[in-house]
Amino acid sequence: MSDVILLDCWVSPFCMRVKIALEEKGIKYEDRAEDLIGGKSELLLTSNPIYGKVPVLLHNGKPLSESSIIVGYIDETWASPPLLPSCPYGRAQAKFWVDFIDKKLFDAGGNIWKTKGEAQAVAVKDFIEILKQLEGGLGDKDYFGGDSFGFVDIIAIAITSWFNAFERFGNFKVEDHTPKFSAWIKRCLQRETVAKVIPDPEKVYEFVLFLKKMNSIE
Repeated sequence: MSDVILLDCWVSPFCMRVKIALEEKGIKYEDRAEDLIGGKSELLLTSNPIYGKVPVLLHNGKPLSESSIIVGYIDETWASPPLLPSCPYGRAQAKFWVDFIDKKLFDAGGNIWKTKGEAQAVAVKDFIEILKQLEGGLGDKDYFGGDSFGFVDIIAIAITSWFNAFERFGNFKVEDHTPKFSAWIKRCLQRETVAKVIPDPEKVYEFVLFLKKMNSIE
């Protein structure tokens, strides 16, 4: 058995976070794809009995759930290169933005493709407002932590893999509203550790179309 196993789903931005973190640390791992629609594996259900969701990281047989917690564990377990700032204040700020992203970003994007008409217009407006707040947190820095790609960047960049779908269903462009944030996305995608993990945006879009059909959302 591999020391590090990831129970994964290719289209999940939460799984992408874990893979990017492992790539940043240079950790070899076994990637096990889960069929979340056809039937979850017994290993997933026993490893995450509370939620039964991916990602799950098994390290030396011990399971960990929830992507932000897993990325934090990876950072603590494999010290180099560090993903969090060295000072307590910097770490606290990073954790604030991670919490903000986890509570806001993906669900707000989901509201765009799950709605239509006036409700969708409101969803797009709310999503753009969240992006503007994130852009404010980024400021004029290359990355959220400053000059180096780190914890907050990993948490956020994975969700941008769904932005193409959000834009197409909501009929808007992220770049038109948050150019600095868009430049940050392009900067992150140039990193090999990110580029090898983030899937083709068109495939994500097709997956969202499938979700809409499966859930009878017109």
